[in-house]
Amino acid sequence: MEGVSQLSLQGFLLRAYELVLIPADALPAQIWAVLLWARESVVVPAIKVAIVSCLVMSVMVMVEKLSVALVSLYARLFRRRPHRIYNCEPIKEDEELGSLAFPMVLVQIPMHNEREVYQLSIRAACNMLWPTNRVIIQVLDDSTDPDIREMVRLECEKWQMEGKNIRYETRDNRKGYKAGALKMGMEHDYVHNCEYLAMFDADFQPNTDFLIKTVPFLVHNPNLALVQARWKFVNANECMLTRLQEMSMDFHFKVEQEAGSTMFAFFGYNGTAGVWRIQAINDAGGWEDRSTVEDMDLAVRSTLRGWSFVYTGNIKVKSELPSTLKAYRSQQHRWSCGPAVLFKKLFWKILSAKFFIARRLVAPFVTFFFYCIIIPLAVFFPEVEIPIWGIFYLPAAITILNSVGTPSSFHLVLFWILFENVMSLHRCKAVFVGLFEAGSATEWIVTQKLGNRSKTSANNPIVVSKKSRAIYWERFYPLELSVAIFLSIATVYDFKFRADYFYVFFFFQSMAFFIVGFGFVGTTITKD
Repeated sequence: MEGVSQLSLQGFLLRAYELVLIPADALPAQIWAVLLWARESVVVPAIKVAIVSCLVMSVMVMVEKLSVALVSLYARLFRRRPHRIYNCEPIKEDEELGSLAFPMVLVQIPMHNEREVYQLSIRAACNMLWPTNRVIIQVLDDSTDPDIREMVRLECEKWQMEGKNIRYETRDNRKGYKAGALKMGMEHDYVHNCEYLAMFDADFQPNTDFLIKTVPFLVHNPNLALVQARWKFVNANECMLTRLQEMSMDFHFKVEQEAGSTMFAFFGYNGTAGVWRIQAINDAGGWEDRSTVEDMDLAVRSTLRGWSFVYTGNIKVKSELPSTLKAYRSQQHRWSCGPAVLFKKLFWKILSAKFFIARRLVAPFVTFFFYCIIIPLAVFFPEVEIPIWGIFYLPAAITILNSVGTPSSFHLVLFWILFENVMSLHRCKAVFVGLFEAGSATEWIVTQKLGNRSKTSANNPIVVSKKSRAIYWERFYPLELSVAIFLSIATVYDFKFRADYFYVFFFFQSMAFFIVGFGFVGTTITKD
């Protein structure tokens, strides 16, 4: 057995030498013995432990996705829709009270240097149907560009002249980022009479009947804290990057959020396109700026206080997907780093929310380390075996479940797999940053939005400029390129010395890392 191991090690190193043109007899016998000991006692056992750990995490992810998929299917088959479970009778004017029968609603629109979209969100909020004297629209402008501040202020004044109850609020710092702005917005005297809070990010455009359809859930069901609406993406067909994002987001809304609502279980607030009961916000302790996911933070604390949420998938709010790789990476960093920070700070309180752990923390680890590191590394060690169900059947099942949200894009599922594996590197890095609260763990980077900048008209398809004066090397991403090189080496080795055909997957995955590493994903915009 020792002779076989020695032969295996020597064969492995000899092949490595051949690749780098090092003479085969370059190492003395003593070094061979040390390398053999390290291989047999350290490297191979470590890889086997890593494989078992990744398989366990893969099963966790599969169980979580299968469970929410089954609950979502149950809700569809048995028509377990919110309007059938909860009382949501429309609110009407009273003969005696008139418009006073409608509760006071505060509409918050937080923004920061939103040159391209500020008009869209303000216009949509002002056009919502609700008695003018029973709604306050609050624009929380954290813009650091004085020109943009002036444009937003003038837009608010324009709507004030048209009779809308709109308030323009600013502050002299960005302490707490979005959470800080929301907290400050709640401190104004005119807010104290409001019962409900509707919130929209700057690129969100609610339909005119949004409040009419959502607020009644809260009015008639005092145990409900939140009504979460679904996002509808106006630029989903802009490029391959947005198409792949749509597949992931549709699964989140159509399956995960719907399942959480159907089971009366915890599901995350999406930070926008939702209506809160202000009493529930205050009861949970208000907005916290200890992480970049103030929405999830509030949702967790509200759930622990006994409040319930409802997801209304039939109510859709128009929004925009990041169409540039830089914008998407910053968004995914915030969405992955923030939950890790929150998990660390509320460890014991949210430990029971198993789907939170599987989806937010486990999934990025298993996707990147298992498929992009452990499996490629294992091909260099013949004695390491990975069961076929862990390599093929389980990932295939998870992929099929993820694709059910967007059947029209099923033909893109292979591209989606490769792209998600690449992005898992960035998410995994963000999780580590969050867990160790390093660097940008609590830094809020606003996702760049294009709004009408890339549209020829409101009704025409999006046309994006292919010109860019950006410095070319700014598009390089060293981490992605490093993994691409590693996968390329594994591809060549597996093709030349193994007979398991892993090199087919390694090749395409390495190409995906190269494409993203060189920035050839998404759109580019002309700099002003």
